[in-house]
Parts: sequence; structure tokens; C-alpha cells
Amino acid sequence: MMIDKERNMSGKFILIGHETAACGNLIAWSEWFEKADRTVAKTKIGEIEVSTVFLGLDHSFSDNGPPLLFETMVFKGPLDGEQERCSTWEQAKVQHAAMLERVSHEPSKLRSVSSIGAVREAIMP
Repeated sequence: MMIDKERNMSGKFILIGHETAACGNLIAWSEWFEKADRTVAKTKIGEIEVSTVFLGLDHSFSDNGPPLLFETMVFKGPLDGEQERCSTWEQAKVQHAAMLERVSHEPSKLRSVSSIGAVREAIMP
């Protein structure tokens, strides 16, 4: 259930299960944000970590297109700081898997993984 941006000028969203919902009340949003588990997926391959989370704020910074509410980011290694954003939980899961594929194809990253099998295990939970 994606919420139209025109109906959510505050840019704040919460998760109800895996569905996003607009939240125009700052107090309600901040209370939810403080306690919520916003992690979609977190995978470690050697020293490299790929993390996908629900941001709670629209990061599209535009009136065009859907809100960007989820972010996948790489920590450490050659792709350190790489990030991608999307709009739904399902897109975020796909985005996480795609980033794991990118990480696994970086030659210097494979040195920190004991085998290609370990990369495949990390990609296919």
C-alpha cells in the first residue's frame, strides 16, 4: 500500500507489517521510529556489510515519482558507501540481493571470503 505523496506532505512514513503508511503526526512518527525494527536485511561477507533499512522519511526530495523510503548501503571494501534507494519492502529485498551480487563480483572482496560458496550462501538466505 503505497501512499501518494500529495496526501503526505510531511514526508514521514511508518511500517505496518511490510507495508508503508504515511504518518503526518511528528510525535506519533518519532515514537514509532524510536522503537521500530526497520531492518529489511543485513548481510556480512568477510569484512563487508550490506545493510537494507526502512528510512522512515522520503529521500526522493522531489514531487515526481514515488517516495524513496528504503536504502541499501555497503560498508567497507571497494564499494564502501555505495547506496541505492527504493519505495517498497519487496523492492528493498530485491535491491539487497542485487547489491550482494555486486559485492560478490568485486575481485578484492572475494579475498575476504573463504569461498565462492560463502558468497552464494550470503546472497541466497
